[in-house]
Amino acid sequence: MMVKTLSELKGYNIVGKHSAVKTCLWLKKSLKDEGVCYKEKFYGIKSHRCLQISPALRCNLSCIHCWRPLSLMPEIDGWDDPQFIVEESIKAQQRLLSGFWGTKGVNTKKLEEAYKPNQVAISLIGEPTLYPFIAELVDEFNSREMTTFVVTNGTNPNAVDRLEPYQLYISLTAYSESSHKTLNKPHGNLWDKINRSLEIMSEKDCRTVLRLTLIKGINMNVERFAGLINKANPDFIEAKAYMHLGHSRYRLERSAMPEHDEIRDFAEKLEKLADYRIVDESEISRVVLLERK
Repeated sequence: MMVKTLSELKGYNIVGKHSAVKTCLWLKKSLKDEGVCYKEKFYGIKSHRCLQISPALRCNLSCIHCWRPLSLMPEIDGWDDPQFIVEESIKAQQRLLSGFWGTKGVNTKKLEEAYKPNQVAISLIGEPTLYPFIAELVDEFNSREMTTFVVTNGTNPNAVDRLEPYQLYISLTAYSESSHKTLNKPHGNLWDKINRSLEIMSEKDCRTVLRLTLIKGINMNVERFAGLINKANPDFIEAKAYMHLGHSRYRLERSAMPEHDEIRDFAEKLEKLADYRIVDESEISRVVLLERK
């Protein structure tokens, strides 16, 4: 039977009119002491206490590398209040966690802790800054002493300017306006807005990360990203492989997924080109972390 809506997909818990929660692979692994997300390794957050949400089940890009089922997202009719989203997202996470009780190999101490998430990754599916109250949502999570990671495509600079998360990501695949049109397939002319968001990033007080999603044979020329890196001046750069998963498999071949050694080689070239140094890596996730010197 063909899946017709996002809510019919295993693991997604729809919250209100336009939000969703999903427990990630690494939360499940952490509960069984089988490993943790590279974000725990890099930034110290706890995978089993991380709440992964989207406050806006919609996107203004149709990126060729995106593995999320964007075509299954529902129509949005009105916007929920930030406090409602926070409270109901935590409840949704707890519902999803309830299935782990009695599961063989689960660390029950971690499972108890997981019911009280202290980290939120606002990056599940869609573009979070399309939720008009994204800054207020982040503030609401902050007020509950939760660290907040916001991952955006940078197409809404006004929202980026207003955001005050613990850590702000801008995710890049394109390196020019023409590559943006080819790789991200924007719904409108958005490249100038992305560049403005990069400028705003350079002025933020929070911790900032530029994530470069790298596709073999398409965008792994280091020099092409140099100007954008200088413009954003992030605290960290994540050089991360495109992963041949989900719906991206309909658009890209498996050969487009770089090996970790190729990501490491890209990062080493970046060290020589920009004022950054390699500080960590995760081979299983095919990602290398660079920090500004």
